[in-house]
Amino acid sequence: MYESVNWSEDGTPHSPRFMDRYHSCAGGLAQAETVFVAGCGLPGNWRGKTQFTVLETGFGLGLNFLSTWSAWETDPQRCDQLHFYSVEAYPVSSADMVRAVGAVAPSEGDKADLGRIQSLAQQLASVWQGLSPGIHTFHFAQGHVVLTLAVGEVGQVLPALDCQADAVFLDGFSPSINPDMWSVSTLQAVALHCRAGTTLATYTIAKSVREGLKQLGFLVTKCKGLPPKRDRLEAIFQPS
Repeated sequence: MYESVNWSEDGTPHSPRFMDRYHSCAGGLAQAETVFVAGCGLPGNWRGKTQFTVLETGFGLGLNFLSTWSAWETDPQRCDQLHFYSVEAYPVSSADMVRAVGAVAPSEGDKADLGRIQSLAQQLASVWQGLSPGIHTFHFAQGHVVLTLAVGEVGQVLPALDCQADAVFLDGFSPSINPDMWSVSTLQAVALHCRAGTTLATYTIAKSVREGLKQLGFLVTKCKGLPPKRDRLEAIFQPS
């Protein structure tokens, strides 16, 4: 059974479980591209590498993955292999993922970008089935893009993932309404998958998240946010 999504008249997706929108009111793709992809220094950071691994804490409607895949696909200096690991306790339907891309306003990107991401969303939707709890692996782009989706509560499945991240997308519903996603134990599990130099990006500047990351060895910087949010966070893992 897939997670239900409520769609407002302006095309904004909301979670009835968490009573929150799935992404910034500036738009899902704008948030993905500005806060997460660019926030982790992509595409520049994967250039010159054989493979690159992204770890995400909340898959949601898949827009972060699709934006990362699109950025990889259009970069002539891309790495050979892109691995994307993500956790999701409540997967949405393929129809809602496709609708999320289709609801993007023209101002969020040019027609070529949107057309490409919509095509990628259709490819993702074509394999989006049978998502029982556990690990699911999907291969795209002749095997050069690999999505590993861990279906389950973040505290249970995140520590079990077998990956070392080059970049982390710390995402999920607001810390005030989904505290488990941002708990000390979750941040600790994230840090266990990092190496010195791993970049991290998130839309929240909640004090508990900032301090938690600092205590785990992340150098945290408050950056200009995606309007209407004033700030967001970028971080680099520098364990002592």
